[in-house]
Amino acid sequence: AGYVSQNYGDQLHVIIEEGGIIGLLSYAAVTIVAVVVAPVSTLPLLPLAVTIWGVIPGAFLTIFSWTVGAMIAYSLSRKYGRPLVGRVANLEKAQQIGEFVAGKNPFWTVILLRIIVPVDILSYALGLVIDMRMRTYALATFLGITPFAFIFAYAASLPVLYQIAVIIIAAIVASVGYLKVRQAVDKLNSPR
Repeated sequence: AGYVSQNYGDQLHVIIEEGGIIGLLSYAAVTIVAVVVAPVSTLPLLPLAVTIWGVIPGAFLTIFSWTVGAMIAYSLSRKYGRPLVGRVANLEKAQQIGEFVAGKNPFWTVILLRIIVPVDILSYALGLVIDMRMRTYALATFLGITPFAFIFAYAASLPVLYQIAVIIIAAIVASVGYLKVRQAVDKLNSPR
C-alpha cells in the first residue's frame, strides 16, 4: 500500500476527492468493521489515507475508527461473550486473569496493552475480563492507540524501506510486550 500510494498518489487523490466525504466515511467504516471482525487489519490502508488526506488527518481518522471499533467489540464481548465463553472455559479463572492483568488500575493497564496488543483482539478479551465504564474504556483506548497511529501515519509518508523498518520495529516491540504479559499470566497459572 505504501508503494502504491507513493507511486499512484495523484490518481488516488483524484478518485477520492471526487467522492468527497464519502471517501472519508468509507475509510472510517472499513476500518471500524475490520476492528469488529477480528483479525482483519486495515493497517495497509493507512498509507493510502496519508497520501490522500495527509499525516495528521489520516492519523486522526484512523484513531477515531480504531476507537469506535474497539468500543463496539468491547460492548459485544461484554454483552454476548460471557455466556458463550462460560460454556467452553472457566469464567472464574478468566476473571482472575483479568484482575491480574488489570491490577489495581485497569485504566493504565488498558493504555499499556493498547500499545502492545492489536486493537481488535484486545477489545474482545478486555470485554470478557474487565468491567470498565465505556467512557473510561474509550479514553484509555484513545490514549493507548494514539502514539502508534501517529507513528504509523508518519511512517506511511516515508519511503517504502523506512515503512518496512517501522513495521519491523513495531512488531518487535509488540512481541516483547506480548511475551512479558504472557509470562506474567503463566506465572499466575503455575502451581504454587
